[in-house]
Amino acid sequence: MRHFEVIRDPLWDNITLDGPALALVDTPAVQRLRYVRQLGHAFLVYPGATHSRFEHALGAYHLTRRALQTLEARGELEGVTAEDRAAVAFSALLHDIGHYPFSHALEEAGFVSHEAQGAARLPAGELGRRLTELGGQQLLEAIAALMRGRSRSPLQGLISGSLDLDKIDYLCRDSLMCGVPYGTVDVDRLLASLTLVESAGGREIGVHEKGASALESLLFSKYQMYRNVYWHHAVRSATCMFKRAAREAVRRGTVTAEAVADLTDDAFMQLLVERDRSRLGQAIQARRLFKRALDLPATEVTPQPAAWIATDPGLTERVEDRLARECGLDPGELLLDFPARDDLLSVDLPLRLRDGTVIRLTDEGRAGHIGLPRIAAELYRSARRLRVFVAGPPPVGRPLDRVAELIEMPAEEVERRLAGSGGLQRGLRPRGAQQPHRSIEHDDNHEPANPDQRQRPDQEGGDQNRRHSP
Repeated sequence: MRHFEVIRDPLWDNITLDGPALALVDTPAVQRLRYVRQLGHAFLVYPGATHSRFEHALGAYHLTRRALQTLEARGELEGVTAEDRAAVAFSALLHDIGHYPFSHALEEAGFVSHEAQGAARLPAGELGRRLTELGGQQLLEAIAALMRGRSRSPLQGLISGSLDLDKIDYLCRDSLMCGVPYGTVDVDRLLASLTLVESAGGREIGVHEKGASALESLLFSKYQMYRNVYWHHAVRSATCMFKRAAREAVRRGTVTAEAVADLTDDAFMQLLVERDRSRLGQAIQARRLFKRALDLPATEVTPQPAAWIATDPGLTERVEDRLARECGLDPGELLLDFPARDDLLSVDLPLRLRDGTVIRLTDEGRAGHIGLPRIAAELYRSARRLRVFVAGPPPVGRPLDRVAELIEMPAEEVERRLAGSGGLQRGLRPRGAQQPHRSIEHDDNHEPANPDQRQRPDQEGGDQNRRHSP
């Protein structure tokens, strides 16, 4: 009798793991995911969002098995070897083993991508031994290629792409655990609509015309979750504080970037608070989050901001500290945030019509089939906001409403201004209105209504909370 286990899951009810999958789940690399939260600091806003990458990995594996069964039942897996099918299922199970503590925050802070970290971990330790026993070097290489989106397998689209099963699980699971209605997806319809089609580059995963509406609902759910959960202002405040604290800990030699990848959420927070004595770490742990001094919709910012705000965390930190000084704040007490996800609502996959012909769905949409991609750019801009977070109420008469024009400048011009003695915002036009510090009646950040009652991270006192240079 073949060995298997059935795991109870709050989202999919029962998830069945066969012997090979169980062998992988029981390795330290996968068990570590139990202690890495799926949504990083979102639990500071949505208390139920404490679910882990481990649960998500099981869910992605479960959906991948269901998709493979659907394709097999229709006879569409002919020519796809058993080894290729196993590699796809294992990739879904292992796709997050390279994740850092607290979700994607550290990748934003300039750390190596979690896909690259995951691929590098595959051959190491007990996980590497188990995978070698299951399929040798060929299996290791196949999984690594799938995880990084570089596989020539016709099933690559199940792991990464417009309709990957990772996306379906995290939207549904995050919505459930946060207690919000935004991640509703017609999962059964989507899975039933999956198909393998011939394209110029060979066979690939596509969707049948009958699943077009379900695909559109998936994209809109993604937009809603980014707008309301992933990019919630308090979540982003905590994320920015954490990014800065992590970079400072590495810079001071408290921990190496390589060692961070092996830590769990709680282990890293303990390191920041106890070993690094990080003021920002202590503030996050006590939920003393920075407040918004500026909050502009992306519609009031250029559609093409300079790349440095998203790709050069070192330059961003220098800009933050200069702005802090100009506002009468200390280094590290002002943080910029303009999260980017250019492919948020991108679509690129084949659509099989009812008469059997195949067309390609792209960001231009397809009249009569799917229209959401045509307005994707506007939806993306409505979800995105430029924010400036500060440790305390911004001093009166020190405006930050010119930051929007600052982030339009190329890195070279920003460097030139940093090297000069004048203000970074000199000569720039204001945009929007600077927001006053808001009381608890108008702020869901759960802080005291009177700003004077709230301690800034550097006012905790004692050597244990000493200041550090950036």
